[in-house]
Amino acid sequence: MVHPLARLTAAEIDAARELLAVHDLLAPGVRCAVLSLEEPTRDEVAAHRAGGPVDRRIRAVLLDGGSGRSRTVLASLTRSAIDERIEHDPVTDGQPPIMLEEFEAVDAIVKADPGWLAAMAERGITDVSLVAACPLSAGSYDLPGERGRRMLRVLSFLQARPDDSPWAHPIDGVVAYVDLLEKRVVELVDTGVLPVPAEEGNFGDGPYRTSRRPLHVTQPEGPSFTVDDDVVEWEGWRFRVGYDPREGLVLHRLSIAGRPVAHRVSVAEMVVPYADPGPIRFWQNYFDAGEYLLGQQANSLELGCDCVGEIHYFDAVVADPDVRPREIRNAICLHEEDDGVLWKHTDVFTGSQQVRRRRRLVISFFATIGNYDYGFYWHLYPDGALELEVRSTGVVFTGVHDERAARWASEVAPGLGAPYHQHLFCARLDLTVDGPRASVDELDVRRLPRTGPDGDNPHGNAFGRDATRIGSESGGGRVADRTVGRVWRIGSAEARNRFGDPTAYVLEPEDGPTLLADDESSIAARAAFATRHLWVTAYDPARRYPAGELVNQHGGGAGLPEWVAEDRDVDGAELTLWHTFGVTHFPRPEDWPVMPVASCGFRLAPSGFFDRNPTLDVAPGH
Repeated sequence: MVHPLARLTAAEIDAARELLAVHDLLAPGVRCAVLSLEEPTRDEVAAHRAGGPVDRRIRAVLLDGGSGRSRTVLASLTRSAIDERIEHDPVTDGQPPIMLEEFEAVDAIVKADPGWLAAMAERGITDVSLVAACPLSAGSYDLPGERGRRMLRVLSFLQARPDDSPWAHPIDGVVAYVDLLEKRVVELVDTGVLPVPAEEGNFGDGPYRTSRRPLHVTQPEGPSFTVDDDVVEWEGWRFRVGYDPREGLVLHRLSIAGRPVAHRVSVAEMVVPYADPGPIRFWQNYFDAGEYLLGQQANSLELGCDCVGEIHYFDAVVADPDVRPREIRNAICLHEEDDGVLWKHTDVFTGSQQVRRRRRLVISFFATIGNYDYGFYWHLYPDGALELEVRSTGVVFTGVHDERAARWASEVAPGLGAPYHQHLFCARLDLTVDGPRASVDELDVRRLPRTGPDGDNPHGNAFGRDATRIGSESGGGRVADRTVGRVWRIGSAEARNRFGDPTAYVLEPEDGPTLLADDESSIAARAAFATRHLWVTAYDPARRYPAGELVNQHGGGAGLPEWVAEDRDVDGAELTLWHTFGVTHFPRPEDWPVMPVASCGFRLAPSGFFDRNPTLDVAPGH
């Protein structure tokens, strides 16, 4: 029998198409922007027993290409029933995610526009077959005539030949605003002719250095993990692999030593805001999950390139706009890595010398969103720690670098600029540390004066730690602070360790900048989640995404701002943590023409969850 959290199969996507068609929901011109599993609640999953009945439900976001109206449909494949239809108003509710076919249609739309062709001719470009029209999400700025339109904004790049990287040759100073439903350019912004940078930016074809010798990773006895029906077990860890077309890789029901740690973890949203305020690029702010669908853009991974060693791959199946299954082979990679020393001690009294190797389990996927490539790596450790590392690489976005652009961009090649920007990710963490209910404390280092009121620090060496309990959602928006060693402790409301303290995990954040845009900006309203490193909300299975359901062209205020305004009690409740982290990128010449990986992430570590070091039983040499 199928598990309630099992990933959607090709057969289920076919069944979804038939069900929607039977109920007249797939009329001509209706496209499916995203189809996903409607996951059951924590309680429903906990109550399920192997072989028991399962109601397999789906969520489909449908767009009518004629009227521009959209709706979300909740349906049961098990019962062949439509459970709910939620109608959306494009003026107030935002737009469904952008579909690949819409990106592909833009090239022909702009190249048929007389104004755009004239702008190219003015720049000496008469053969537009070598112009790459780059469609980008439009954002929401209350510009005249835009409210309710389904739009993309289009920048252009020139190729010297079909295999030449267009990012080296931006055709700057001109942007086309495209209505996707009317299939036409509704506005052309042209601020004047700028020189197209000439130096090429191609890479990957050699010549290659000859100093590297082969490095082989082998496990002649096979890996230490097992996989059974998407359930992975390794070094006391157990979890289920999930996949969502919006979020990509999802880990469900994480436990260690038979004790629950998390019901669900994922990257629920990410935003890439750019710093150039000029008329050509002020709107550049991309939500790579909510607008572009991270899971739909996953790469097929290759052995020896993306992953090395003894690999287990998971294929993913997603639905196309016709609600037909599309397989992404090798979408997810699972493997072990040696990670240096786990613990070591040479004892001067007993003469004992002990050392153990640390290895980690890595489960990952890579997605390409336009010019950038993102690798998402979940690391599990034998001591109970859980870590997410996000690696950003690919090609930096480019424009002409002149005196004006120098305020907002770095010169990476002669006359070629790369604008300053941020990559801000939001992890959704449905933690269940030793049970469904928990409390969160903010822990800060406390310095003590040499002569305090009690006179108990005469030599000035003492320091301690302060704990601030987060009691309600309105107090749950917190900022990391490395100067006080700030971490957040998630303590079980149901279990205690042998010292009488709540068993707990701590969230160890990086201390990077939050959203740098002005508080009154459009992007601050739309990406409010990125203004804090941490939000704590009461668990609600219907609240999935920190910027709301329909992010594309939404005016802002959806998601976390709405939920936090309810100010529910979170002390000892079922909780969801939303953790924002990321990279603020001031591009370097070394980031061109392809960018070496930049990493960011966070760590969840046991703190009083175990009564002592849980890795004392690791054997030498392993």
